[in-house]
Amino acid sequence: MLKSFRYLLFPFSLLYGAVIMLRNWLFNKKIFKSANFNFPIICVGNLAVGGTGKTPMVEYLVRILKNDYLVSTLSRAIKRKTVGFAIADENTTALEIGDEPMQFHKKFKDIIVAVGEERLVAIPQLLHQRPDMDVIILDDAFQHRSVNAGLNIVLTEFSNLYTRDFLLPVGDLRDIRSSIKRAHIIVVTKCKAGLSFEEKESIKKEINSSKNQVVYFTEIIYSKPYHLFTNELKDITSDTNILLVCGIANPKPLKDILAAYTHSYDMLKYPDHHIFDMDDLEDIKKQFEKVQSNNKIILTTEKDAVRLIKFENELKNYPVYVLPIEHSFLFNEGIKFNLQVIDFIKSFKGRQPD
Repeated sequence: MLKSFRYLLFPFSLLYGAVIMLRNWLFNKKIFKSANFNFPIICVGNLAVGGTGKTPMVEYLVRILKNDYLVSTLSRAIKRKTVGFAIADENTTALEIGDEPMQFHKKFKDIIVAVGEERLVAIPQLLHQRPDMDVIILDDAFQHRSVNAGLNIVLTEFSNLYTRDFLLPVGDLRDIRSSIKRAHIIVVTKCKAGLSFEEKESIKKEINSSKNQVVYFTEIIYSKPYHLFTNELKDITSDTNILLVCGIANPKPLKDILAAYTHSYDMLKYPDHHIFDMDDLEDIKKQFEKVQSNNKIILTTEKDAVRLIKFENELKNYPVYVLPIEHSFLFNEGIKFNLQVIDFIKSFKGRQPD
């Protein structure tokens, strides 16, 4: 029923597509200008509206780079309560910089986490305040063409490839398919377990990348859950009763893994980037009390955790656990990807690791 309704919106998709095509044409003809920086800038983005794994990809890049380079992330910070450019410090909250930047800030103490709506303005400010920085990772910036990143990494989800999707509002694409030509790396994310070489080659043929593009494949790996406040690890067994609390764009992979973890679970689903309030907290508590089991936990995502941690006093007596996720490259191509990223940084004079 929902799919049929979306197809009724096809004329709006045509109009939206025409606007995007005109905008891209103006950039391609240099009527609209894209700024270039003589500095290593990596952009992580997609063509769809969300759910492809951009946040764990930014974290993957941070992990492979932070020991040799001073890394900065730069995000627009959706739904934060502040405006303008800011660099996170020890007093920063998720309300001030947004949930994904706060997640980076909490997990990686040795990087610079910055936010700014206008990246064209924020990048010079960031370079001015931290001239010792070696590389900037732009989070979710591919469709914002005011800055021309030196390395564009574009993600597309295995179960919803951009090649099979439609423009908003019929589909999930916020950019036209031909924009993929600007990507240097294409990553097919959230692949099914046991993806065969033949399936891989079939998808690569469908994507039809240029000779200057490299296509990689990843799956999502879920690590052991940790307590929201104590960081204590938790083993989930088949008899663990779970209340899943999440406000993310695409919870399906998370639901699939829980179906493998345990026989049944309950779920409270919130909009993407939802800011939890006291009413939500009461709903979570009430729903949790309804679960009839002595072995029960509240499970949430890392993105949601940074918006729940402010309720430590209210939740300190509840078993709230966080489920971390990471990208894992298939077909033993992780090293190849890592080297491609590092070689890009090394191509800038003076950006050699210690």
